[in-house]
Amino acid sequence: MLGWIVRGLLMAAGVVTGWFVAKDAPNFGVVQMMVALLLLTLVVAVIAFWPDRWKIRSNRPNRM
Repeated sequence: MLGWIVRGLLMAAGVVTGWFVAKDAPNFGVVQMMVALLLLTLVVAVIAFWPDRWKIRSNRPNRM
């Protein structure tokens, strides 16, 4: 299961990295890993702060 997540992140990172770096460049793997870590950080941040967004929305008074 974890392998699927990592593979999906690396596939997405490979596509994004391919927009900016040539695939035969010697630093493609390094840039791909940096983009994958950035995507992982973004996913974790969204998961971490998602419940707070629902709390704010549910505590709002009804305005009609």
